[in-house]
Amino acid sequence: MRSFTLRGLTLYLPETALKGNLAQALSSGRYENHEADALLLHLRPGDRMLDLGAGLGFICALGAGVLGEAAVAGVEAGPETVKLARRNLAANGFPGVKVLRGAVVAAGEGEVEFGQRPAFWASALRGPEGWPENAKVIRVPARPIGKLLARFAPTVISCDIEGGELEVLTRPLPGVRLVVVETHPQVYGPEGVQRIAEALTAQGFAPAEGAKKDTLVFLRR
Repeated sequence: MRSFTLRGLTLYLPETALKGNLAQALSSGRYENHEADALLLHLRPGDRMLDLGAGLGFICALGAGVLGEAAVAGVEAGPETVKLARRNLAANGFPGVKVLRGAVVAAGEGEVEFGQRPAFWASALRGPEGWPENAKVIRVPARPIGKLLARFAPTVISCDIEGGELEVLTRPLPGVRLVVVETHPQVYGPEGVQRIAEALTAQGFAPAEGAKKDTLVFLRR
């Protein structure tokens, strides 16, 4: 088991999870740094945060440090990654953060197929070009965004779901004032990014400070 420290938080993960450039990103502090910067800039007392694609639990822990663990929840599809997220949250003093297992979807019930990759952070639902390379297709609970919003009533959404945001964030987001999303134009092209921006704009959101590269930040006017 390896450990890495980012922004005062310690993340643990097995050697087998260190695929691609993950170790370098964790060591250098670049791991999810754009999302982290934007959230720390805009979170305020009284917010409730929902992290779509919780990964190692880093963003959930960061939010819990500002808002308290009762105000934060996450969703993660990979069964082993869910365990890592819960372990990391507990290790950093936030065992009360809820992390649900499942794939966030625009609509639907039951289970959905999910492409689990050796590099957990690149696992995803089936995209326009088919399954991600080296993906093992498993079935996981479907977590429709409408039910998640009703259950957790978030004012803040952080989203990194490897392309799934194209459908999820174009749905109504009642009660949400801040959206921080890592877009994936390699999956759906610049026109997909534009579609997300237009859908949020139609709901009263506007681009806000903190956007960098493929990470967009929207505040409701």
